[in-house]
Amino acid sequence: MAKLISFDIDGTLVTGDPPGRITMEMVREVQSLGYIIGSCSDRTVSTQQRMWEKYGIEVAFTVLKHRLDQVKADFPAELYVHIGDTNIDKYYAELNGFTYYFPDTSIDHLWEVD
Repeated sequence: MAKLISFDIDGTLVTGDPPGRITMEMVREVQSLGYIIGSCSDRTVSTQQRMWEKYGIEVAFTVLKHRLDQVKADFPAELYVHIGDTNIDKYYAELNGFTYYFPDTSIDHLWEVD
């Protein structure tokens, strides 16, 4: 079964405001490992979609932060992860059964092949 990673943008991805630790190359790499990826942010869905298009990354979902429940309903997976830099990210991740990670070195294991 698949694994899924949801990325916050601001404070998480280098494209955010403020920029975060996760580069677009890291996103591409985890996608190449077979993860279903997308974003869950306070930014509008259309803004999220334009960001991914700008970097040529095809994502499975772009939703507002409080819609992680819909992501889980739409994508069966053995592991659900949300990476974000705020307590709100942690709140919605844990509320919806996602493992929450702050975008620091604690996430490096996600980029390793099982």
